[in-house]
Amino acid sequence: MRWCSSLRRISTAGVVVLLGFLPVLLPAQSVPSTSIDATALVRRAVQHRLDAARSHPPSRYLLRKIDEHHDTVKVIIETKDGDVARLIASNGKPLSPEDDKAELDRLDYLAQHPELQEKRRKSEQKDADRITHLLGLLPEAFLYRIEGTVPCGAGQCCRLSFTPNPNFTPPDLEANIFRAAAGEIWIDQAQERMTRLDAHFIADVDFGFGILGRINKGGTALIEQTDVGGHDWELTGMNIHVNGKALLVRSFSFHVNQQASHYSPVPPTLSYRDAIQMLKQVDPSQTPYTP
Repeated sequence: MRWCSSLRRISTAGVVVLLGFLPVLLPAQSVPSTSIDATALVRRAVQHRLDAARSHPPSRYLLRKIDEHHDTVKVIIETKDGDVARLIASNGKPLSPEDDKAELDRLDYLAQHPELQEKRRKSEQKDADRITHLLGLLPEAFLYRIEGTVPCGAGQCCRLSFTPNPNFTPPDLEANIFRAAAGEIWIDQAQERMTRLDAHFIADVDFGFGILGRINKGGTALIEQTDVGGHDWELTGMNIHVNGKALLVRSFSFHVNQQASHYSPVPPTLSYRDAIQMLKQVDPSQTPYTP
């Protein structure tokens, strides 16, 4: 699942945060709220996302990640054995010859130790299953209202606001986050696919009576998806800012901005060792995002 493989590169708290949304100050055209069943529209968009994930063609793409400490650019290749990545730039500069050699040596080591790649694949699948579970709860977790339409991509999106559904009972600790988020969701009218999820936390979120951790009120999260061709919707933007506590005492501040681009298909039978050989042929000086 392309969306899930990107999501696994952030903390578990960040993965859950991404499933909420924040109001966007853009003009909307009037759409009668009675003309569309908002919850049914969200349910169809979620189902389309889940259906597409099961048949998603693997891709090669660039991922730029900016957090409190680093600004990195990686080339990512999806394979039947899990994702493989090569770091090509750090903090706005190409890697030094020494660091680039170390990265290539890391890939060679990975090729010789398939158990490491298998561990990664299982981790990716675990995160994918978690996201599938949480996505399936979205239609019932919130109360939706049609606010209008806005231009998006080459067409129009239906803009919906949402607030927590007071009748929703979270089935597990992770789903508690839905009780504290409010904001907006945009859905492409032609394909009924979610294009923008934008949220803020209107209350603190405790996990396990505060023992396991807490996300503080005031955090924000934004994700954007784009049709990159052939009705293949990919995660292209993600911006998260949250603060909280982990295990009672340790405070954390999580701020990350990710941008993915330059998607291209790769063979569905590609092995992770084949992907490593492709990554070793990458010329960082000819790769976008690298100065």
